[in-house]
Amino acid sequence: MENEFEKNFTDNGYIMKYRKLDKLVNHRKNELLQFKIELKEISPMIWRIIQIPSDYNFWDLHVAIQDAMGWFDTHLHRFEIKGKSKHKKVNIGIPDFDRFEDLPEDYPGWEFPVIHHFNDLGVEAEYIYDYGDSWHHSVKLEGYIYREKKTKYPICIGGERACPPEDCGGERGYNDMLNILFDPKNERHEEMKIWVGEDWDAEVFDSKKVRFTDPYKRWKEGFLS
Repeated sequence: MENEFEKNFTDNGYIMKYRKLDKLVNHRKNELLQFKIELKEISPMIWRIIQIPSDYNFWDLHVAIQDAMGWFDTHLHRFEIKGKSKHKKVNIGIPDFDRFEDLPEDYPGWEFPVIHHFNDLGVEAEYIYDYGDSWHHSVKLEGYIYREKKTKYPICIGGERACPPEDCGGERGYNDMLNILFDPKNERHEEMKIWVGEDWDAEVFDSKKVRFTDPYKRWKEGFLS
């Protein structure tokens, strides 16, 4: 059955359209959305709290999560979200440009304003990054905050513990990696220290060191170049 984005498929390829929410009512123009992101199935918990502009789309939110967590955005992703008063859950991420029928349908995140689905406090989505390692995050809308003057958004205002290194093998691979790093007598200890980097520490995170990239620039580089 066709969906509203089927029109993006043409004989010349997929039409790329980047959408910002341009019709915010006056009281929301200076509003921010505050989210808590938790990496599931990892203990102790790895988490972040970020504040983003209320006109963000889901691609923008994805980039903010990547930057705050410490991922490198080298793999596929999607959000699975229902939202208050929504009838069914939808997948929002990167669409199937090749239209493989056996894959679940993911709508293009850059065409979906965040507040259309995160439409009330407490609304929660599952954010999945890297379908191989399969990192599952909970993303929960915690609050509506007003901008502070001379502050550039998004910002990260809290968090704990470094995120796992890319391509470490998911939850099981991450735990095996930590066991090797914590055991100097393990024959792979030195090799693993080199692989993760001398400065990497599973227990260290500083929200002040988070640097956010321009989501539109990343989108252009990824899909239009």
